[in-house]
Amino acid sequence: MLTTINHFFTLLGPSVVVPVIILIVARALRVPLATAIRSALAVGVGLTGFSWLISAFTPLVTKVVRQLVATTGIHLPVVDLGWQAGSLAAFSAPVGIAFFVFALLLELVLFALGVTRIFMPANLWNNFGFMIWAVLAMTVTHNALVAFGLATFLLLVTLLLAEVQAPAWAAWYRVPTATVAAAHNLEQALPLLLLDPLYNRLGLNRSRLTTAHFRHRFGLLGEPTSLGALLGLGLGILANLTRLNRLAAWSQIGHFAIQLAAIMTLFPLVTKVFAAAFTPLAAAIQHRQPSTKRGGQWFLAIDDGVGFGDPATLTAGMVLLPLLVGAAFLLPGNRTLPVVDLIALPFMLESVVALTRGNLVKVVLTGLIWGSLGLYAASWLAPVYTSAVTTYGTTLPTGVVLATSFNLMAHPLTALIFAAFVSQNPLWIGLCLLLYLSSLLFFRTHRTAVWATLEKRAALNGPLPADPD
Repeated sequence: MLTTINHFFTLLGPSVVVPVIILIVARALRVPLATAIRSALAVGVGLTGFSWLISAFTPLVTKVVRQLVATTGIHLPVVDLGWQAGSLAAFSAPVGIAFFVFALLLELVLFALGVTRIFMPANLWNNFGFMIWAVLAMTVTHNALVAFGLATFLLLVTLLLAEVQAPAWAAWYRVPTATVAAAHNLEQALPLLLLDPLYNRLGLNRSRLTTAHFRHRFGLLGEPTSLGALLGLGLGILANLTRLNRLAAWSQIGHFAIQLAAIMTLFPLVTKVFAAAFTPLAAAIQHRQPSTKRGGQWFLAIDDGVGFGDPATLTAGMVLLPLLVGAAFLLPGNRTLPVVDLIALPFMLESVVALTRGNLVKVVLTGLIWGSLGLYAASWLAPVYTSAVTTYGTTLPTGVVLATSFNLMAHPLTALIFAAFVSQNPLWIGLCLLLYLSSLLFFRTHRTAVWATLEKRAALNGPLPADPD
C-alpha cells in the first residue's frame, strides 16, 4: 500500500498534485470556481517554469564549479554528488515511504489543531528532507521507532522555524500568505535570528550592498540582468584562471555570463505568474481569519523555487559559491568537497534574504559561517550517508569512496539532533524535546511580538524595494 501511494504521488508529480491541492484549498475558502481554477493552473504553470529553468541551469553551474575546484587543486575524500541521490534513497527505503504517508497525515492534524499555521501538504514533496534523516537513523540504529521519532521531531522544528519567518518571506518574495518549509533549506534562518543583533551592533545594517541599491545607484549595471552577466563573468573567469590565454575559455566565460543573466531575467517573470495565483487565496484567507479558531493568519507552504531567481537571493548564492569552495580548502579537518549542490545555495539562503531585506553582507556572512560548520557536519555524516544512498540505488562514480549532499547534510543543528536521537540516550532526546517545547510555547504566547520584532529588525536594513514593474 505504501509503495502504491508513493508511486501515485511520484507519477503525478508536483506540477499536477499541487494545483489540485490549491484548488481544494481555494474552494474550501469559498473562492469562486472559475477563480480557483485559474489559481490552480497558474500554480502548475509556475512550478513547471521553475523546473525547466533550474533543470537547464544546474548542469551549467555544476560544470563551472568542477572547473573551479580543478583550478584550486582541491582533493578531499567526501564528494558532494547532489541532493538527488538522497531523494532517491528517501523514496526507496521502506522507512522513508512509511514516513511520507505518516507525515502527510500528521501535517493535516497539526494544522487542524492549530499547533502550526503552516499548511504543509501544499508542499508535500519536500517531505523527503525529513525522510532521508529517517533512512540515516535506520541505517545506524536499525530501530524504526528512533527513525520515525527523529523525522517527526525535525518536521516539528521545521514547522516552527517556517512560521517564525513566514511574514518576512511572504513580504520579500511578494507571495501573499505563502512561505517555504523545507527542512534542507530553512535551518539557515536560525543563525541569522541569533546573529542579527550582533550584525546591527557592528553596523552591518547600514550596508548599501543590496540589489535594490545597485539598481538605484548604478542604473543599467545594477539591474538584475546586468548583475547576472557580471556575476557570470566573474565566476567564469575564476573557473578558467589557468587557461585565460585560450579562446575556448573566453567562449565559456561569455556563454555563462549570458546564461546567468538569462536566469536573473526569466525567473522573476515566472515568479509573477506563480505569485498571481495566490492573490485570490490571500483575500479569502484575510476575509475568513476573524472567524477561524486559530485566530490569525496562516500560510501555505510552497515550492522554494519561487525565491530561487530573486535577484538578491541568486546574487548571494553565486557570490557565496567560490567562498565555500575556498572554505572547504582552508578549514582544518574538513573532508567534504562541495560540488553539485552549490547550485542549491540560493534555496538555502531564501529565508536569510527575506529576514534581512536583501542585505548581501549579512546574507553572505551568515551563509559562510553556517556553511563552514555544515562542511564539518557533512564530513562526519559521510559514512552513514554513503551507506544509505548506495543501499537504495546510487552507484558511486569511479574514484569516489564517500559521498554527501551539501544541500541535505550540511546542517549543523540537524546533525546535532541526529546525534542525540541515534544515541538512543533518553537524556539527550529529552533535552531536544524540552528545548523545542519551550521554544514552541514562547512563540505561541508571543507570536505577534516576535513577528513585530523581526519586522523592526528587517526594517533597519532599509525599506522593502518597490516592485520594478
